[in-house]
Formats: sequence, C-alpha cells, structure tokens
Amino acid sequence: MITTSGLARSFQVEGRRIEAVRDVDIDVSAGESVTLLGPNGAGKTTTFRMLTTLLRPTSGTATVAGHDLLSDPTGVRRRIGYVAQGGGTDGERRVFEEIELQGRLYGLSKGEARRRTGAVIEQLELTGLDKRLIRTLSGGQRRRLDIALGLVHAPPLVFLDEPTSGLDPQSRAALWRRVQTLRSELGTTVFVTTHYLEEADAYSDRVLIIDHGRIIADGTPESLKAKVAGHRVEITVPMDMVRAAVAVAEGVTDASEPVVVGDSVRFQVPKADVVIPELIRALDFASVPTKSVQVVRPTLDDIFLLLTGRSIREDAGSETPTPDGM
Repeated sequence: MITTSGLARSFQVEGRRIEAVRDVDIDVSAGESVTLLGPNGAGKTTTFRMLTTLLRPTSGTATVAGHDLLSDPTGVRRRIGYVAQGGGTDGERRVFEEIELQGRLYGLSKGEARRRTGAVIEQLELTGLDKRLIRTLSGGQRRRLDIALGLVHAPPLVFLDEPTSGLDPQSRAALWRRVQTLRSELGTTVFVTTHYLEEADAYSDRVLIIDHGRIIADGTPESLKAKVAGHRVEITVPMDMVRAAVAVAEGVTDASEPVVVGDSVRFQVPKADVVIPELIRALDFASVPTKSVQVVRPTLDDIFLLLTGRSIREDAGSETPTPDGM
C-alpha cells in the first residue's frame, strides 16, 4: 500500500540546508496499522506531507495506494484519506453539511455523498450531532468529525497525523477504539504519526521509529521491546539530589549508563531483583532521599533510549521547528 525508496526532503533556512527527511525506506502492506513514532522535529510530519502529495520530495521514489507519488499525485489523492493535526473545518457549517461537501469535493455524486455521510456519521458515533454547528462540538467530537472527513470517500488508505493530540486520555482511548473498529470492518490501511508511546504500543501492528529524519527501527511493538534485555530501574528524587542519584546509579553492578529525565534517573540492569537491595543500600549510604524506586518492563521509550541515548518523552516538543514543523 505504501512503498518508498530513498525518500528525502531538505529545506533552505537562513542560508543553511536542513535535511528534514533522509533516505527513508517504507513498506506498508494492505490492511496494516503502522505508526511512525518520534519526537517533534524528527521528520514525521514532513514524511506524511510527502506521502500525501502536499510536499514534493527532494529525492527518492514512492508508490502510494497503487499510484506513483511524483508522476500521478492526483491518483494518490483519490485513493487516500488525510487527517491533519489541526483539522480544517468551518465552524459555522453543520456536521452533515461539512461531511457531504467533502464527499462532493472527492468527486462523489450528490446521492453517493449523502449515503456515505450517513455511513461515517454512524461509524464514528456522530449520530445526534449531525445537525449541530461544528463550533459547538467538543474537542473529541471535532476530532471524530476530522476522521469522518478523511473517510467519507471510503479510501483504502488513511493517514492520521497526531489524531489524538490535545485530547484527554478517555477521549484518546475512545477515538482509537473507533479507528480500530473501522479498520476491522472496512479493511482500511492506517498510517499514523504520534509521540504517545502507549498508543503506538497498543494499537499498531508495526512501529517505525524516526529520528533526525531517518528510520532507525522497524518492527512489531513486541519485537522492538524484546531488543531491550533485562529491566529498567527508575529512581525519582528531589531535583537538587539528581546528581547524587546519578553517581549512585553509576556504581550499580552491570547497570547501563544512567539517563536523567526531569527528577528521575533511569538505567537498565539484567536482573532488577538482584540489584535493588544494593541500590537501596547505596542510596541510603549516600544520604539520597527517594520519592520512589520503580522497576519497569521494557517500553518503546526504552528502545528509543537504546538507539539514540535519550528519551523520546524528554525530546517531545523540545526541538527547534523547521519551516513545516517537520
């Protein structure tokens, strides 16, 4: 459904050339749910914009939904749905009017647009909201409308760019349940960007991790996490004691190099049950008060940490944006 080879995009910023995406190879099969995971500034949105024909690649090739990205962008657009981060709805239009208009813009007849509008309203549980003005909708309701707009023409492939950004945890979970139901019912291929690690872990068949414009890992969530041996230990201490906690962690037997995230110090060990007594004694001897000491199973964040030496949560939102937000 998506095949790319050497896909790249660079920008000129204040006389400097910035490579936002570099030599990206992607292969997504029909019916898969694939997440492109990375911190802000890693190249997720730039990659999405290229694959959805909104941004021309500097180099490389791609086939999307059976059409060549460069020679047949119109064919690509007809076969995909795209839900952007910010949406683009008219607050003064009614829900059903906005969806029906979107269907007409995709070339559906008036009758077919009306039929498909009714279908996506039901599928995304917008029934009862269809005659409401869009500006009166809640954040979660508006996000469901955004997805309805991307699905009204029944595309075989849908791109969701940060679909749950800004939603509360309950609304995020509810939205994902609806996306998964649509996928199972319609066989839609779903390609998502997010920096919510738990979403990528729970709802993806496969995860691609991107950092500094390159794909650095590709696999199922479980296969990626299996690359991290042992357990992660996390010590939370008062901010003024972080350095002291790092010094203690550096002396733990067989521990990896500690990483600081806020007031927490993290490191990997082969067997947590063996080192925890040693760690507690060492913290007490160094007079380091602890808020908590946790042992955590490997997560996708641990994979990012293993591959890059830093936490994806630490990086999220901290990078300098490029002209298109990368």
